[in-house]
Amino acid sequence: MAPRLQLEKAAWRWAETVRPEEVSQEHIETAYRIWLEPCIRGVCRRNCKGNPNCLVGIGEHIWLGEIDENSFHNIDDPNCERRKKNSFVGLTNLGATCYVNTFLQVWFLNLELRQALYLCPSTCSDYMLGDGIQEEKDYEPQTICEHLQYLFALLQNSNRRYIDPSGFVKALGLDTGQQQDAQEFSKLFMSLLEDTLSKQKNPDVRNIVQQQFCGEYAYVTVCNQCGRESKLLSKFYELELNIQGHKQLTDCISEFLKEEKLEGDNRYFCENCQSKQNATRKIRLLSLPCTLNLQLMRFVFDRQTGHKKKLNTYIGFSEILDMEPYVEHKGGSYVYELSAVLIHRGVSAYSGHYIAHVKDPQSGEWYKFNDEDIEKMEGKKLQLGIEEDLEPSKSQTRKPKCGKGTHCSRNAYMLVYRLQTQEKPNTTVQVPAFLQELVDRDNSKFEEWCIEMAEMRKQSVDKGKAKHEEVKELYQRLPAGAEPYEFVSLEWLQKWLDESTPTKPIDNHACLCSHDKLHPDKISIMKRISEYAADIFYSRYGGGPRLTVKALCKECVVERCRILRLKNQLNEDYKTVNNLLKAAVKGNDGFWVGKSSLRSWRQLALEQLDEQDGDAEQSNGKMNGSTLNKDESKEERKEEEELNFNEDILCPHGELCISENERRLVSKEAWSKLQQYFPKAPEFPSYKECCSQCKILEREGEENEALHKMIANEQKTSLPNLFQDKNRPCLSNWPEDTDVLYIVSQFFVEEWRKFVRKPTRCSPVSSVGNSALLCPHGGLMFTFASMTKEDSKLIALIWPSEWQMIQKLFVVDHVIKITRIEVGDVNPSETQYISEPKLCPECREGLLCQQQRDLREYTQATIYVHKVVDNKKVMKDSAPELNVSSSETEEDKEEAKPDGEKDPDFNQIMHAFSVAPFDQNLSIDGKILSDDCATLGTLGVIPESVILLKADEPIADYAAMDDVMQVCMPEEGFKGTGLLGH
Repeated sequence: MAPRLQLEKAAWRWAETVRPEEVSQEHIETAYRIWLEPCIRGVCRRNCKGNPNCLVGIGEHIWLGEIDENSFHNIDDPNCERRKKNSFVGLTNLGATCYVNTFLQVWFLNLELRQALYLCPSTCSDYMLGDGIQEEKDYEPQTICEHLQYLFALLQNSNRRYIDPSGFVKALGLDTGQQQDAQEFSKLFMSLLEDTLSKQKNPDVRNIVQQQFCGEYAYVTVCNQCGRESKLLSKFYELELNIQGHKQLTDCISEFLKEEKLEGDNRYFCENCQSKQNATRKIRLLSLPCTLNLQLMRFVFDRQTGHKKKLNTYIGFSEILDMEPYVEHKGGSYVYELSAVLIHRGVSAYSGHYIAHVKDPQSGEWYKFNDEDIEKMEGKKLQLGIEEDLEPSKSQTRKPKCGKGTHCSRNAYMLVYRLQTQEKPNTTVQVPAFLQELVDRDNSKFEEWCIEMAEMRKQSVDKGKAKHEEVKELYQRLPAGAEPYEFVSLEWLQKWLDESTPTKPIDNHACLCSHDKLHPDKISIMKRISEYAADIFYSRYGGGPRLTVKALCKECVVERCRILRLKNQLNEDYKTVNNLLKAAVKGNDGFWVGKSSLRSWRQLALEQLDEQDGDAEQSNGKMNGSTLNKDESKEERKEEEELNFNEDILCPHGELCISENERRLVSKEAWSKLQQYFPKAPEFPSYKECCSQCKILEREGEENEALHKMIANEQKTSLPNLFQDKNRPCLSNWPEDTDVLYIVSQFFVEEWRKFVRKPTRCSPVSSVGNSALLCPHGGLMFTFASMTKEDSKLIALIWPSEWQMIQKLFVVDHVIKITRIEVGDVNPSETQYISEPKLCPECREGLLCQQQRDLREYTQATIYVHKVVDNKKVMKDSAPELNVSSSETEEDKEEAKPDGEKDPDFNQIMHAFSVAPFDQNLSIDGKILSDDCATLGTLGVIPESVILLKADEPIADYAAMDDVMQVCMPEEGFKGTGLLGH
């Protein structure tokens, strides 16, 4: 037997031998389990179930051991948010903006760019009042330059460990939850910044982007026949280097400048020769910028899948890069020094994390910038090994060995080199006064916040120490022993010991019985404590009611005793009644009892006894601290609510029901036993007559059934062919023996057939409702042609002889007929069909439009796709079928749709036919489906439609396009942002 059941049985064992009127104070205290021994810490490992004297495992362990002051609060040390000495300031990741943060740190450590931005005029002068800044409103930058100025000033002189770039990101209109192409962001922002600064008067500001990042190269084509050179000059801000098939950075640069032969179909049209000639084409570097950005094209487009993928191959690069072998004009200074490495951690092009390793131009030390966290590398050395080991590559390629001054990376996507100079970098980049005042103001706010957090932290510690002393003192005095005691809610004691929640007044109301005393069944969620501890609790926290020894409810204990005795007696009476039911009932001494009541009387009696017990929650045995499901038993009884005993043989009028199958006679002795448990049950002696009203209704019902059968038989005999659906007329094959046919709705015919088949279960059909076939103007809704085809399912044709019978048997609201007439003197004459009433053209047109709309609004349908090759339709063995929906409302977009209600995913076409979405030309009935924003319904695609797919073939050789510059379009993700505003 489970411990909780043993405890319950032991607490009430005395009730088996004690009558209710004999219950004493000792019996009451036994029922409340005061006799149980208290538990000892260390011996009792967890709180005992249902023992009010067990005060172990209620949350005291966190107070009685060694106390850590940090456990008294959940406030981090504000100094952890303070910038470390000789360190840089980080940037908050707003969701997926790590790619923005890396470039901001790289640009910040370009001292020339920072200095030029500080020189840019600002609207902050309008924000100034006299010689200070308005205290009542925050500064809000108005332009991209002002945002960068303010960010750079904070990065330079802020006291915070990291700052929030949300103003800058918001000004660009970027989606903080979507990770974008970092390389594309860099190109677009540099273009935007150059365009913005081009309006400045100061040449040091206006030309800073070109001075720092802009170089020049030429596309040179040389005719092999005459030797004529054709040059196309172009500026660049970064070199995009293909890394596929290469291991070293120098190999990538060589391939970028590699000579290309134009021969065969790809020959070059020479203006000097005036004909197509073999030629060579290459790129010549004419000038290089101070800051050389090398984009490693790790993210490439996979034409088979239609998506980007990442090339996780190792590329080696050196810290010193000599570009002299690659430029056209020799003799200059072309030695570059590595200043930044931008890293993408992750194997996919659509996920991962961006960080940057950047060299401090002033100290020469390397730092790793990872959003808020900034780490200084040891020994002024670039260390990429840790980054490369964080996530294993799918290819499991072994990392090549790197010599001194060289590095290998499979995650680097951009390398930044700075031109070596003999001059030391300018170390005096000063923040302008107006920006420094803004930074000082932000630093003041930060210091105020630090002081506030430190004070809150101190208050929490002081409060925790006081609580610790209180708990240590009171917990030792909680056990009651033999001294006066009180009961307190276990839930309140646990909250008192819970450091994370404030202690509220004591509330014992949930444990009271109907006599406003402690309910015996609630003892498992109460604890017995000393009167001394209770006095302190109530004086400090208040609440109530106080539950002393006088709160033990004698009435509830006596009632429980009575019920337990009845339950024990019930088992004996159940056996007795079963034996009495086996005996035959003699004479008229019996009583009528419902068969259902006899089957469940024992359970009904138990439930009735439980209700008399106060309908209390059965919480005994619950472990201390477990949540009680209140009203659970009540809800279950409501769901399974049944009739009271013997009410199953009551008729609707409250008398004895007429059905003898639902009741049986029991002896007088059996009824007496049952009546002891159900004194209010309806009593029906064997001589009791059944309900007279029910007898009348039963006779009327039998008469109605007979009448329905007679009506059905008469109608079936009068319209045999209509009932059996035999020898029916057809409009498409008009019968020769009549010139007139009548029309009724098919719904009327089906309902009438149902009644004739089962007249006792269905109501008779009394009228022919032809108004459903007419419009509001009284005109017919169907043409003669439609009634021979798609609308034939809505109507039923009636012979003239049948129509006469229908008019006798039913009420006809509207007569609808079709008449055939011969027109003209020509032999054979022309046949016409005239309807009465005539067709209503306007309503007919409206009906057709509504049917078309209904066809185009569906939630699930099958659409077929045929691929066209050489203007011939071909279909795979397993043609792709798209389970699609025709439309999607704004509300639907916000909610996840269940399976089977998905919008069209034309990537299914891509996977089935190996045709990428941008190569798909879709059409239906000669109409091109080109609107990507339209729904299937608006495009005229209805269920079971066949969409034709014609694929564009890829161009074999892009080099055949002579003197055509490649245009790089921005990614879809930057549409609508400020990056494209210029």
